[in-house]
Amino acid sequence: MSSPERYHLLLAAGGRTVQHGWWGSEETARDKFRRWVGEYGSMPGARLTLTDEEADEVLVIWPDQQ
Repeated sequence: MSSPERYHLLLAAGGRTVQHGWWGSEETARDKFRRWVGEYGSMPGARLTLTDEEADEVLVIWPDQQ
């Protein structure tokens, strides 16, 4: 069973943390990620990062890094 704080979602703008949250389910965390892109994606300098803290792995970043 996953830790309730396994998946960390971070919203930053201008290099500063704006909002963050943790979820135990990857499916829930990815759903929140998509919602936050829709809600906060127009914020100047917005950057969203979803990380699997247990595996120490970044799962997805928005906007995509080219």
